[in-house]
Amino acid sequence: MWNFIVKGGPVMIPIILCSFFGLTIIIDKFLFLWSMKMDSSEFVQEIFKDLKANKPHKALLLCEKNINYPLAAVIKIGIERRSLPVERLEKILEQAGNNQIQRLEKMLGALASIIGIEPLLGFLGTITGLIRAFMTWEQAGANITVNALALGIYEAMITTAAGLIVAIPFYLCYNYFISRIKYISIDLNNHVVQLLEVLSETKLEEKA
Repeated sequence: MWNFIVKGGPVMIPIILCSFFGLTIIIDKFLFLWSMKMDSSEFVQEIFKDLKANKPHKALLLCEKNINYPLAAVIKIGIERRSLPVERLEKILEQAGNNQIQRLEKMLGALASIIGIEPLLGFLGTITGLIRAFMTWEQAGANITVNALALGIYEAMITTAAGLIVAIPFYLCYNYFISRIKYISIDLNNHVVQLLEVLSETKLEEKA
């Protein structure tokens, strides 16, 4: 392995550094999203049950216990500000939801940049490798041999392969993260709509 890295030339250095940085992001994001898993339906049903029973303090305690989850954090804000007009509360919850989604998307921009840069670095290595091969050919002239050209060709091929080897699995991971966050976002929006309906019903019951 080390022999291939050396033959890949100086462009292998940024390729490897980017791969380590990207791998760190992927591991961190996998662990983070795994920790975000919860039975959202069961959670909101318990919250709605407490709200309908006029026990908002109990619902708030349940949110506080699960405050690391985006859904719990947003619903907590909704319950705390339930006295506001529905239109105003809806905007506040929308902003709170957006903030939670931004938290989930943190560092995905950097990962996307790495995915785009890696093949370009590989292409750069291809160019520098071919330049080296042709310079060797120019210097050797008619005495050129395959062995003399091998170093430049190695650099060209290894860097191209390295860039793609890193970018392809990183791209699959990135798409998984995006799809997972999209699912959480849709689930969050659906439950926020339900929360607004429940809060509206409880307000009507209080007035009655």
